[in-house]
Amino acid sequence: MQGQVSLSRQWRRGMAGLVLGMMAGSAWAGPVAEVWKDPNCGCCTAWAEHLESAGFEVQLHASQDMGAIKAEHGVPQRLVSCHTAVIDGYVIEGHVPAADIQRLLDSEAEVSGLAVPGMPHGSPGMETGRVDDYAVYAWQEDGDIDVYQRYTHDA
Repeated sequence: MQGQVSLSRQWRRGMAGLVLGMMAGSAWAGPVAEVWKDPNCGCCTAWAEHLESAGFEVQLHASQDMGAIKAEHGVPQRLVSCHTAVIDGYVIEGHVPAADIQRLLDSEAEVSGLAVPGMPHGSPGMETGRVDDYAVYAWQEDGDIDVYQRYTHDA
């Protein structure tokens, strides 16, 4: 099964690269982030701006039914946050830092995606002046969830 997931991801990446190459010629600069968010959520827009500043091309979609979007993309219930993205075949849930997404893309790890559950203060898009400790989790289709990166601060 894992080989099938890898082949499927490789096919999606190849097709995405082909389509993007045809659309943008050689001017295409970075990965495309297709982001679904509640139309009234400002932190989701701030996170999208964080991605853009890191070189990602962001395509925003407003949705009144984020639960359906998360279910469609296989986001585990315990990892749910406010917005959901797909980048190069990976599902990105919540306020995941762009650097972690880029590291995932560079490694081509065999995971379904990355998530920052909830909305921790101090994560990208949640710069409120308060900074919480939080973790980025990687999950697999079979339900395995592991810590991908931890962020801590001194009190």
